[in-house]
Amino acid sequence: KDIYAFDSRGILRRDKADQYTSVKAEMASMSNPDSLELSLEEALEGADIFIGVSVPRRVSKKDISSMSKDAIVFALANPEPEIHYQEAIEAGAAIVATGRSDAPNQVNNVLAFPGLFRGALQVRSRKITESMKLAAAKALASLITEEELTNEYIIADPFDPRVAECIAEAVAQTAVEEGIARKEL
Repeated sequence: KDIYAFDSRGILRRDKADQYTSVKAEMASMSNPDSLELSLEEALEGADIFIGVSVPRRVSKKDISSMSKDAIVFALANPEPEIHYQEAIEAGAAIVATGRSDAPNQVNNVLAFPGLFRGALQVRSRKITESMKLAAAKALASLITEEELTNEYIIADPFDPRVAECIAEAVAQTAVEEGIARKEL
């Protein structure tokens, strides 16, 4: 319900959108509807989800333990996340994903790029579009069945041979549908 976005200087506020880049202004328009002045630590209290794409060690075990029961934590700073997988689990998070290969639920561009490029090259696409990226994401998400889905397995492993193949097919098909492929499937 409540979404708060932060940059290196703090929380983004709608009433300060004119001071931000266009991307940050758009983020501000979709978050913090009351233009609250909160620290990240305050915003995490009772939060259901944290998605971090910032800097290493930005979030502590105390911050995670202040979140709601069964919190979801995507600590995606790379190569070192905002909080490490095991620390977030110990602090009470139910589902944790990082960009690291030494923990479950690795969310990393290594999952998308081989298949994305293979699909684009297969049909000699003129460009890579947002629709192609979305098709890649949906293809990746489709690989995990309901029966396979667990808190420690929410996304396919980069070494799963299905990953690149599935993404390549979806990307190539999307390029053809968009009319930007120079070669048919």
